[in-house]
Amino acid sequence: MDWLEALILGLIQGLTEYLPVSSSGHLAIGAKLFGLSGEENLAFTVAVHVATVLSTLVILWKEIVWLFKGFFKFKWNDEMKYVVNILISMIPVAIVGFLFKDTVEEIFGSGLLVVGICLLVTAALLAFAYFAKPRQKEKISMLDAFVIGIAQAVAVLPGLSRSGSTIATGLLLGNKKEKLAQFSFLMVIPPILGEALLDVLKMAKGSADAAMNSIGFLPLAVGFITAFVVGCLACKWMINIVKKGKLIWFAVYCAIVGLVSIIFLS
Repeated sequence: MDWLEALILGLIQGLTEYLPVSSSGHLAIGAKLFGLSGEENLAFTVAVHVATVLSTLVILWKEIVWLFKGFFKFKWNDEMKYVVNILISMIPVAIVGFLFKDTVEEIFGSGLLVVGICLLVTAALLAFAYFAKPRQKEKISMLDAFVIGIAQAVAVLPGLSRSGSTIATGLLLGNKKEKLAQFSFLMVIPPILGEALLDVLKMAKGSADAAMNSIGFLPLAVGFITAFVVGCLACKWMINIVKKGKLIWFAVYCAIVGLVSIIFLS
């Protein structure tokens, strides 16, 4: 991998981690186009995922500080309820991660046909959420948090957007757009960090030095910085998009990319 490929893939990750178009699906497409595989692809994927988590922490730092302050008061306040909802939303993805990780990895290695199909599913979900008009709720309930968590767990499939699935599911449940994007981005931080940790341990079992040497420091640094900077911009952009309810254009985009993946790349 050279620095230009790393720049492009970092740009893709930074944008698609927050936009409802599937970062994993786009990285899989990019890896195929650039001929990346094995330890090189794994090391780069870990780096850019960590970069986008850091961008979330930067953009939503006020909300995170608010949650921590309220949580450590150890009272049943709004902050504690919010943290509990996030913990509840993590249960489904934790079950998938611990029990079905090998199965998910096999799906990731099965080619771009699965990516294309899942992108079409993402398109359908976004379109359905855009046209549905459920009764609006004031707060995200524990049950809603669990159902949104199920959507996040299913979205481990490549091509099925994590942000798109969680936000669309929340909208279909009747939760307000203004609160959904923030909740969606906050709930994803622990699973992504956990996933990155598992990948680092996987690299350590093999050879972390070999993985680092296979990609080189410069491409890794370029990819990391690009994913972080673009992730910061995309996170703020996506929050505004959700508030305005303009998700239908992402449904059209996912449908086009999904069809291209199935017809020309699989």
